[in-house]
Amino acid sequence: MRLRQKVLFLAITPLILALCAIALAVWHQSELLAQQQRSTIQQAYLSSKEAELKHYVTLAQHSIAHLYDAGRDDPAAREEAKRILSSLSYGDDGYFFVYDMQGNSLMHPRQPELVGRNLYDLRDEQGQPTIQKLLQRAREGGGLQRYMWIKPSTHKPVAKLGYVVPLPRWGWMLGTGIYLDDVEQALAKVDVQQSGNIHNTMLWIALIAIAAAVVVASSGVALNISELRVADAKLKVLAQRVVESQEEERARLSRDLHDGISQWLVSIKLQIEAGMIRLSSGQPGQIEAAQGVFEHAADQLSNVMGEVRRISHNLRPAILDDLGLAAALKHLGQEYTHSSGTPVQFEASGATDGLSDVANTVLFRLAQEALTNIGRHAAAGQIEITLRGEADGVTLCIRDDGKGFDAEGIALHPQRGIGLRNMMERMDAIGGRFSIESGSTGTVLTAFAANDS
Repeated sequence: MRLRQKVLFLAITPLILALCAIALAVWHQSELLAQQQRSTIQQAYLSSKEAELKHYVTLAQHSIAHLYDAGRDDPAAREEAKRILSSLSYGDDGYFFVYDMQGNSLMHPRQPELVGRNLYDLRDEQGQPTIQKLLQRAREGGGLQRYMWIKPSTHKPVAKLGYVVPLPRWGWMLGTGIYLDDVEQALAKVDVQQSGNIHNTMLWIALIAIAAAVVVASSGVALNISELRVADAKLKVLAQRVVESQEEERARLSRDLHDGISQWLVSIKLQIEAGMIRLSSGQPGQIEAAQGVFEHAADQLSNVMGEVRRISHNLRPAILDDLGLAAALKHLGQEYTHSSGTPVQFEASGATDGLSDVANTVLFRLAQEALTNIGRHAAAGQIEITLRGEADGVTLCIRDDGKGFDAEGIALHPQRGIGLRNMMERMDAIGGRFSIESGSTGTVLTAFAANDS
């Protein structure tokens, strides 16, 4: 996986995970809220139905009050009361029933086949005594009772909530009830609506997640393209600088070889040829003259060797590999003092052997470039080089008391400050830090390179 793909993946993945976590939390809370809402609705619905059943039974008692409260206990009054109660109904499955306290069915408008039968021992599918429980509730003064009963409209056993009251003077139990499957159907509709709302919420979260991922991916691609163009432009500029630096170095070496070493070698060749001619002539005094020529040629050869060492040192100082960075910087300062006359004070402290070879070379080249710039532009009277080893790296500080310059303006100028930009790029290449401060009292250059881990 490429770096750009990794960055894009790391940008989208936390977003998707966060949205999934939000969706999971919303789903959990929605389910919990739905359960609580269903329980609340069920309780409220049943409460309303319970109150409704009490009202129905109260109305039924009022409809026969003129017979029951008058103290009549004759068969005609009871038959009239059963007729009135059988005519009262509400809906297809809403009716009243009457039993005596021994479990005999006295009136049942929806199931007339039960009238006259003793149902005291009747049990439901689960073995529960249905009529006995109703009679027990009536003997306690009346109240609500759940039981299973055949629903007239479907002819199937369904859970039923009944409400019964006693009529003690006649020895009756009067009651009615509602079938709870209607309640379950109403609650099922609520569940369907809640499930639909939860599904729509999850769908919206998914759409938002997809849209957010597309936006992030598009932004990442656009940013990558933009950064790639900028990086390509910088790479082209850097490549051009590398080519220019190489050409400048080659031109400098060519000048050094042509103007210095080549001229000396030609001169040495001519002197050796002249000495050989004098030796071969055999004339008196020519041997002494030839010896002088050869001595002069030897002196020039010494100069050639010194020039070769100087060029080699500029390319890669051997002392940097043999004795380390501190010794190489000290030697560099001594050479600068010898060539320019400006005193260079060098100070080293702490351990500086933790740097990699590349970092050592970068700091040495940084010091070379800084001394070159000081010699060309600063007109400094004194230079201080400080090398300080620390636990995590090495800090190089170069200070001069020259006239200073506008560091920010030079760094931004397209045609100036090439040496300063080279320093920055060298430090960036090894992951180091570089800073420069300049003013009328001088310039301070600071570079930090981390130890090789």
